[in-house]
This record gives sequence, C-alpha cells and structure tokens, in this order.
Amino acid sequence: MRDTLVRRMFEDIAFSYDFQNSALSLGIDIWWRKVLVGLLEPTSGLVLDAATGTGEVALAIRRRRPRLTVIGLDFSPAMLAVAAAKSARKHVSGYHLGVADCRDVPLAGASVEAVTMAFGIRNIAERVAVMSEFHRVLKPGGQMHIMEFGLPRNGLAAALYRFYFDRILPPVGNFLSRTDYAYSYLVESVDAFPRDRDFLAQMAEAGFGQCRVTDLTFGVARIFTGRKL
Repeated sequence: MRDTLVRRMFEDIAFSYDFQNSALSLGIDIWWRKVLVGLLEPTSGLVLDAATGTGEVALAIRRRRPRLTVIGLDFSPAMLAVAAAKSARKHVSGYHLGVADCRDVPLAGASVEAVTMAFGIRNIAERVAVMSEFHRVLKPGGQMHIMEFGLPRNGLAAALYRFYFDRILPPVGNFLSRTDYAYSYLVESVDAFPRDRDFLAQMAEAGFGQCRVTDLTFGVARIFTGRKL
C-alpha cells in the first residue's frame, strides 16, 4: 500500500517537480547535484542513476562527465516522461531511461562503474534489499553514492531550519505541487529516516565497505558513500 501511495504522489507532482525543488531549496539543489557528480570516480563506462525522477542527476552526470553513459531507472512513468522530454530538448545522448523497481534492477551483475541515487532511498522500506541490488550490479571497486535530505545537527541553524521545515515547507510545497499531502509526506519521511550511524550500518549489511557520510549545507542534505570491495 505504501508503495502505491508514493508512486501516485510522484505521478501527481511530476509536472512541476523541478520547479518545486529549486524554489523550496532556493536553488541550492543545483550545487548539491554538482557535489554528488564530483564524487564519481570513473571517467568512462556505465553509471546507474536509480530513482532518477526527472533526470536532473543523470543529466548533470552527462554534462560534467560526457564519457560516462547513464541508465536512469524510476518507478514513475510520469517522472520519466519529464526526463525524456528534457533530454530530447537538450539533445542529450548517452542517456537511457527505463521503468523499474530498485528492488529488482534489470541489469547484469558487475555491469556498472557507479550507482547514484538522489532523494529516493527514504521512500523505500526495504533499504538493505535495494542497496544489495546496487551492490550486485556494481563492478568490484565501484562506489554507491546516495544523497538524501537531513536536518542541521545543532545550534541556531537547526532551530531556524526546523521552523522552516515544519511550518513553512509543507503548506508552500503542497500549494506548489497542487496537492494536500506531498510535502507533508516529505517532512514525515525525513523525520523517519534512520540516523547516520544506523543507515551506514544498513549499507554495511548490504555488503558495502568504506562507508562514510558527507554533509551538505549544514546537514540539510547528506551524501552516503560506500564501496564494493
């Protein structure tokens, strides 16, 4: 049931998803994606962008690492339609899209150089199973980079952001998305996401080593990185 509701939500908000993200993050999401792409080690080969959504991360990879081929997978056809239209408009090549569930990635084992996932893992209950799939399709030595929302860890920034996150973001985001629930769900899902040490432990359970977390903008977003040893 939860999967059905989440899928419906992304189908409902796909039409304005990019605008919502940029407006509500004041454009900082662009920098976050640059940092994520900058962490990629391979300069050629195949990269999987899981939960690719409207393709912002995948397109950023193609812009900055043009020798990398990107496969973008998502379970929302509406989000993928936006991604396809965007890539066609910008004449992007080396970029392939497909409808798929991250719990059953339609790729051969040890076939990709790296895996990226931005703001998708918190929507999935079976996180270890999903990351085990990422581990399966990665080549030995390849890295997984998962970017997810967080909250500032302490101090005045934490208090101010908490006020914005609880009181301003849900009503404004719901208005922009023309729903009465999408950004209320965002707050609930971020609050329910495991603490860093617990998620790093889940990464290790999925088989990853050298697990670490990188804070972005005081911890408002974080990138979790692990390597297939």
